[in-house]
Parts: sequence; C-alpha cells; structure tokens
Amino acid sequence: MTRFTAPIAEQIWDMKYRLKEADGTALDESVEDTWTRVARDLASVEKNAAEYEAPFYEALSDFRFLPAGRITAGAGTGRKVTLFNCFVMGTIPDDMGGIFDMLKEAALTMQQGGGIGYDFSTIRPKGADVKGVAADASGPLSFMDVWDAMCRTIMSAGSRRGAMMAVLRCDHPDIEYFIEAKSDAARLRMFNVSVLVTDPFMDAVKTDADWDLVFNGKVYRTIRARDLWDKIMQSTFDYAEPGVIFIDRINQANNLNYCETIAATNPCGEQPLPPYGACLLGSINLARLVPEPFSDGASLDEEALAELVTTAVRMMDNVVDASRFPLEAQQREAEAKRRIGLGVTGLADALLMVGSRYGSEEAARLTDRWLHQIARAAYLASAHLAGEKGAFPLFDRDAYLASETMQGMDEDVREAVAKYGIRNALVTSIAPTGTISLYAGNVSSGIEPVFAYAYTRKVLQPDGSKTEEEVVDYAVQMWRDLKGDEPLPEYFVNAQTLPPLEHVRMQAAAQRWVDSSISKTINCPADISFEDFKDVYMAAWDQGCKGCTTYRPNDVTGSVLSVSDEKPADVTEVAMKDIPAGGADIVHLSEPLDRPAALEGSTYKLKWPDSEHALYITINDIVHGTQRRPFEIFVNSKNMEHFAWTVALTRMISAVFRRGGDVSFVVEELKAVFDPRGGAWMKGKYVPSILAAIGGVIEQHLISIGFIAGEGMGLKTDPQAEVHQMNAPKGPACSSCGSYEMRMVEGCMTCANCGFSKCG
Repeated sequence: MTRFTAPIAEQIWDMKYRLKEADGTALDESVEDTWTRVARDLASVEKNAAEYEAPFYEALSDFRFLPAGRITAGAGTGRKVTLFNCFVMGTIPDDMGGIFDMLKEAALTMQQGGGIGYDFSTIRPKGADVKGVAADASGPLSFMDVWDAMCRTIMSAGSRRGAMMAVLRCDHPDIEYFIEAKSDAARLRMFNVSVLVTDPFMDAVKTDADWDLVFNGKVYRTIRARDLWDKIMQSTFDYAEPGVIFIDRINQANNLNYCETIAATNPCGEQPLPPYGACLLGSINLARLVPEPFSDGASLDEEALAELVTTAVRMMDNVVDASRFPLEAQQREAEAKRRIGLGVTGLADALLMVGSRYGSEEAARLTDRWLHQIARAAYLASAHLAGEKGAFPLFDRDAYLASETMQGMDEDVREAVAKYGIRNALVTSIAPTGTISLYAGNVSSGIEPVFAYAYTRKVLQPDGSKTEEEVVDYAVQMWRDLKGDEPLPEYFVNAQTLPPLEHVRMQAAAQRWVDSSISKTINCPADISFEDFKDVYMAAWDQGCKGCTTYRPNDVTGSVLSVSDEKPADVTEVAMKDIPAGGADIVHLSEPLDRPAALEGSTYKLKWPDSEHALYITINDIVHGTQRRPFEIFVNSKNMEHFAWTVALTRMISAVFRRGGDVSFVVEELKAVFDPRGGAWMKGKYVPSILAAIGGVIEQHLISIGFIAGEGMGLKTDPQAEVHQMNAPKGPACSSCGSYEMRMVEGCMTCANCGFSKCG
C-alpha cells in the first residue's frame, strides 16, 4: 500500500478525492483504490478497455501523473458531474433577455462545479442610449455585480466557492471603471478580473500615443495610452488586480486561429478559450522523475518523461468522451476540437534536485529543455492517436501546419501531423496545482518557485484541541532524508527571495513550448517601487508571455502566509508571533455568553424597494474584555409577511453571536443569498435579496464597533491569537477551514492549511 509522504497529503486525499457514500462511509479504502477507479473509468471508452487500465494505473501510481482534481474526484463515481475544470461561456448579447439567458447558463455550469470566464466587452457602456425604453444603459460592471451575486448563491448551496473570470477590452469606454472596481474590497469578490490588452494598445503605450475608447464604432473618449496603462499598473500595485492578458498575441499563436476567435480565459488564465470552450487539465509531476536527486550529475529521466506524457495524453483524450457537460454547447465545442491542457507540477523541486537555482539562466535553459520534451512527446502522441482514432473534427491540415506552434516544432512532429492529422487541437497548458501538489506530497506548485520550505500547520483534533505539524516541501524533505542536518545549499531560493524579473524569465522559458497559456503569480516585495513594478509587466510583454499576474502584499488584499526574513541553516520557517495584549480578548467559547440585564446597541432602518413597510434592525453589543462584540439581533416590521422568517432569523443569528469567536461569516452567508425573483439597487450597488441587505446592515454595524476591519474584510483581531507577520495586514481567512494561511499561487489564493483554492 502506498505510504503518503506527508500527513497533509493523506488528509487532502481523504477530504477531496476519496470516494465516499453520502453518509461519509469510505468506498476508496486506499489511494490505490482511487487510482484504480480513475484508470478503469478512463480506459472504459477504449475498444479494448482491459489493455489500457494497467498502463493508466501505472501512470497515476506514485503520483507521477496528476489529473486535475475534477477528474480524480469524479471519474468512475457514477455521479452526474463534469470532469472539466473550467469553461469560457458564450458571447453575451447586448440586450436584457440575452444577458439573463447567459446568467442562467453560468448558474447551471457552476452548479456542476465548473469555473467560468466571461468577456463583458460586448455590453454597451454606462450612459449609452437604450433604444425603445428611453433609458440609459447601466454598463457592464452592473451586470458583473449580478453575476457576482449569482456565484455567491451557488457557493452557498454547494461545498466550494465558485470561480469566475471577468475580462474587458482595453478600448471599452468603461475600462477605467473596470480597472478601479477591485478598490472596493466588497465588490466582485467572486471574480478574478483581467484587462484584454491588444497589440495596438501596447504600441501606443510604447510610443506615448493617444488611445480611443470605442463601442460599436463610436468613439466615446480619447485618452493618453500611457495614462490608461498607468491606471492598470497602479490598481494591480495597490490591489493585486486586474491582471493583464495579451489577447492579440493569444489569437495569433492559437493553433485554431483559422476557425475560432478567443476573447476570454478560464478563471486562472491558463486556458484562453472560445465561446463555450472547456479546459481539461492534468500535470506531469517532474519531482518524481529525478531518479538520483542531489547526486553529482543528477538529471531528469527524459525517457521516462516521454513515456509518461504519451500515456497521459491518451488518458486526457479519453476524458472528453467520459465526461458529462453542464450544457450541450460545451459538449459540442469539446468534441469538435478535443482540447487538452497537459502541464507540469514540481518544476522548482526538480530543479533543486538537479542542483539548479530557480530563476537563473541555467534553470530557464532546463525549463525550456524539459517543456520542449513534453511538447514534442505530447504532439507526437496526439498525432499517433489521430492515426488510430481520427483527427479532431475541425482539423484543417494546411491551416494547422501553418500555425505558429507547428512552425516551431521539430521536423518529426510536423511530419507526423501531416501524415495522421492530430487528435487534440491544443495540447499543453500549465494550470494551478496547489491542491493536487499537496496531495502528491507537497511538491512545488506548477512552475512556481517553492513558496516556503516548511511551515507550521495547526490541526483541529476531535476534542476541540489543536496540534501542530510541520509541512515540509517535498524536495526539502528529500534533502533531509539524504543529507541529515547538512545545511541547504545556496541555490535553494523561494518565492520571497526571488527577484520579480527572474519570475518573468521562468514564465517566458516555459511559454515557448506551451500552446495555451500559463497560470503563474509573480511575487513582488511590498516595498518594490512603482517604476520597478511596471517594468515587470513590460518585461512579460517583451519576452513573449501571454499574460501577467503579480502579487504584492497590500492593505486591501492583505498579506499572505509569510516566511521569516532570516533563513535558518536547514529550513525557512513561517514567521509567527503572539498577538498584542489588547487583541486576545476575542475568543472562541465552549459555552454561550450570559446576557446582562442591559445592553447597548443601535437600530437601523432598512427600506426594501418592493416592501410597503421598512424593516427595523436592532443589534445589541456586549463588552467582552476590552472588545465590543455583537450579542443579539432583532428584526421588526409592520409587514406580517416577514414575521415568521424574521423571528427564525433573529433567533439563529443571536445564537451564533452568543457563541463568540469570529461571527463575521454570518455577513458573508447572508450577502450570498440570491432571490430568484430579483434583487434591488440600493445606494448604487446591486443587492441580490432582502436577506443580503440585512447582511449589509450587520456588516456596517460590525465595522462601526471595530469588530471587523471593513467591507468584505475579516476580524480586526485574530480569534486564534495568531498573526503571521509582524506589523503587517492579515490576509483573508480560508472559506473552507477558516485558517489565515492563504497564499497567492498561480494567480489564485490557496490555503496552505487545507489545500482549498478559489480556482480549483
């Protein structure tokens, strides 16, 4: 039986990938059972299934090939789920009926667990005429708010937070509103946002030219291109968003530019897709392909790599036939092009094992070599599959061979494609692998550097106590096993110590052999100058990247799991300190607080547009230690229609308040409720339901008493009495486990404690 190399790996498997009955009874007794289930299901679409089950199992064993989480969790379960991670939805029409048809499609897709991407550039700008109703358009951002509310509702009904990407073209008249949207910490929280940057815009930035903001051929305004570029840069400098997608470069390099136009990506950006396009993901674990790590002459086993890639391509191609799809249009699109996204994880660990410093020219050269070998093996495998099973239906030999990707391929690959065609229109992608990397023994994620060589993780025990365990990077643990207490060599670097331009070098080296795109975060120090920060994005453009995402700790998004500045001899530890004396007064209680005879509080009037009578919301507080905190709530109205549910609501919320601890989740849960009859506009914001409006009132009260830091933000002080960085803003709490150990990896906030990530 396989022995997990780290406790967190087994916990991730048990929590996310192990097949269980509805009551929690395990059906997969071991991880080998999980591999058998997946291998059998993917082999079942073959004419001779028995012939392929064993090699598929062998590829999965020892965590060498890691299908995306949707596949590992869903294949062979008999459940009506999609095995595809994400989708780009259909083009949004510029009319009300069409917009809400798209909203319905999005909800159906997210209900099955698929993340979605949307281009909102097709919606007319704010203030434009709406013919026939004598009104002005509300603009694309107002409809993003509606999507955001929908996603909150799907999230509240399911087990995971939804993932969405919103993009807007750099020439849309509302682009400046879009750029500034994330400055409000409570707005568009379910979205990642990116600007679609065109080649003419980058030329205008370089030459300091004017730039027209246009919709349907009408020029609304003309601005200086560099001013707009600086606004994008300033926003991402301050708030870590929006990202930048070089959309013309993506379309020019697309193998299918003869039959499709791409206008959006999936939520983490590694898959630019056409309308109804789907991303099917899997990763080769490079950290398992270095047979003699840390030895003289250690190298990656390229023969084993090519063999593993060949099997992985066949397995992923079979997923197209084995999967269900939320919408028929998504199934048609997937079957017409049979796109797959084979990538890597454990790159940084593999580089460490062969003695190469991540970010160096040598590491970039090795990355280029290894990714070239993967691309070559993958394209050859897909071509031979086409010879056996047929090329993808929209294959055009001459147009395909003329593509930028094929022009850069080895001669034997071009010959194979010319002879057989190709089974999968696009083959390679590098996706976020945070959770599956933990499952594989805490290998480094995707092509990211090691984030932290070790950190302390707190584990909740059945009796309510907490124990601590060390989570060690896979390569570091291997070094310890082989070298004992010998100090780590100088070439061991991590995300905190790596210069941003070295991140760009590694992304560019990988992009050369990736026909889709790459999800990667370029970590920048908090004290980086604005000019140096802008240089990162220009370097990404100049070096051929298809997009760029950075993360700089800031007051809005907060800091993330941080490592100490001083590197000990053997490991870099997560910095921890005790909370200041005044901050330990918010506590988790085993018994409810007693109610004093008198309490102080505030009463708020809430007028819901569709209700004849206002609601009056009273929130009373208690002083516990030095901290004022909510204790009870009452909701009153003359409208008897509200009586039963308001009484039930107030009793439930008051019970939660009296338990103590971090009760701010009540706000998020209420604000997530979406009324299918429609919400209302209040103070310039779309509120999806009357319950969401009550949540907003509670949130404002918690801010006013200093219990939470601001809209959409967490506690002012940590109820667990833990702070991860001296004098730094605390990052967001994980919505799955509640820990404050979120890190930005591959363009996605990922929890180091439980593996939860917004992107998958």
